[in-house]
Amino acid sequence: MEFFCYHRDRAGSLALRRELAEEHWSYMDRYAAELIARGPTFAADGETPTGSVHIVDLPGPDAARAFAFDEPGHQAGAYRDVLLRRWRNLLGRTMWEFPGGRVGGDRYLVLGLGPDRRTVGDLGLPSGADRDDLIAFGPLLSDDAASWVGTAALVRASDPDRARAVLASARYADVEVHRWEFGGRR
Repeated sequence: MEFFCYHRDRAGSLALRRELAEEHWSYMDRYAAELIARGPTFAADGETPTGSVHIVDLPGPDAARAFAFDEPGHQAGAYRDVLLRRWRNLLGRTMWEFPGGRVGGDRYLVLGLGPDRRTVGDLGLPSGADRDDLIAFGPLLSDDAASWVGTAALVRASDPDRARAVLASARYADVEVHRWEFGGRR
C-alpha cells in the first residue's frame, strides 16, 4: 500500500532538524527500497526548511504509522504535525525514474485539500499537463482508500503559479504550494 507522509516543521525547529539530519537519513536508509519519493520543503526563500515529504510503499496502515511517528525528528518534537494518507501512484514510477532528473528547473510540492465529491476512480492525470514535468502524482485517500480527500503532486515548474496550475484549484477547498527538492543524503 502506498502512503503519502508530510512532516511539517514546528516554528523554531531548524537547529533541531540540523542536529538530527544524520539520524533522519539513517532512519530513511532502512526504507530505501520502499521509497517512491522523498525530500524537504522550503519557505518562499528557497532555503529555510519547512517540512519533509516521503511517499512510501508499506505493508499497511500500522507500518505507515510506525514509519511516520518513529521518525527521529517526530520523536524529538521537530514537527508541528504530520499529514499521513493512503496514496495511489498514478505515474507508476519513483522520483529516481523521473526523466527530468534531479537538477534543472524548480521543484514543488502541490497539495489539493478538501476536493469535490468525485469518486476516486474519476481522478486521473491533470488535463493538459506536461507529463514530463510530473515527478509524482496521485490522490490522497481515506484510510480505507474508498474516499478521495485530496491530491499530492511533485512537479517541476518555472514558478509557484505554474506549479499550482497542475491542479484545478476550483476543485479544492485549498491548494498549497511548497518549494521542494529531491531528498536523500547530500
